[in-house]
Amino acid sequence: MTMQAMAGAPDMSGSDEASIAAQARSRIKRHKVQVMLGQAGIAVFVIAGWQIAAMTGFIDPFFFGSPVGIVQRLYDWVLNGTAYGPFWLQIWITLEEALLGFIVGVSSGIVVGVTLGEIPYLAEVVGPYIKIVNALPRIVLGSIFVMWLGLGLSSKVLLAAVLVFFVVFFNAFQGVRSVDRNLVANARILGASRLQVVWNVVFPSAMTWIIASLHVALGFSIIGAIVGEFLGSEKGLGLVIATAQNTFDANGVFGAMLVIGALALSAEWVMAKIEKRLLAWQPVSANERNIQGL
Repeated sequence: MTMQAMAGAPDMSGSDEASIAAQARSRIKRHKVQVMLGQAGIAVFVIAGWQIAAMTGFIDPFFFGSPVGIVQRLYDWVLNGTAYGPFWLQIWITLEEALLGFIVGVSSGIVVGVTLGEIPYLAEVVGPYIKIVNALPRIVLGSIFVMWLGLGLSSKVLLAAVLVFFVVFFNAFQGVRSVDRNLVANARILGASRLQVVWNVVFPSAMTWIIASLHVALGFSIIGAIVGEFLGSEKGLGLVIATAQNTFDANGVFGAMLVIGALALSAEWVMAKIEKRLLAWQPVSANERNIQGL
């Protein structure tokens, strides 16, 4: 074939790549739609079955509530507020406690985990005490914090921070221990100080472990705030649930739980977006390749 003929032939590589990319996007979109349909199907099945069971008397709505009753209770709270003030205020107080506890627990867990991971002697000395505190029931710690700090914001934040701390700490500690020591040795050979090695080599290498723990830690921060409010509080969703429980208001209990679940899902969505940005350098996983059909 002559050079002229080759020059005149159309370049199909660009169109092939565009076609493959379009097919991958189509597969991803179709997969997301299928997942959403499956999730919606489960929700409809559970809600419809629950309402039918309550209407036919298969379950007692007084003890088990009903979807319609839950919606009515939430509407009443939004319109008229709760016994402790506006419903949105209760949501904000619980969210504030959870977020502050999450921030304190994550930051302290990372610092302590990286420090003990880098200093084996200190890890051996402090390790037994960390295990002892981690083995204590959280409700006991919550009661102690309420006695120390009262019914205000501080006791709830501290309890949420303790729950978050151990999740992040163990992942950060294990992530530091799993760092490739050849990278550390190469950095030291190039003249990096101990702090530079930790900041530029150890911490980025352990970042995958740390970020993986944040999803669980976020849920634990909400749990810590709710448990703290159960033990003693002046406001918050935990107090709303406790009051509904004491008055045998099943719809109120489930309604507050539904709001907590919505908060957790929203926070998880935000965390997933943050994780995607922080771990954008990672290669596509095998599962994602299967979805894309690549």
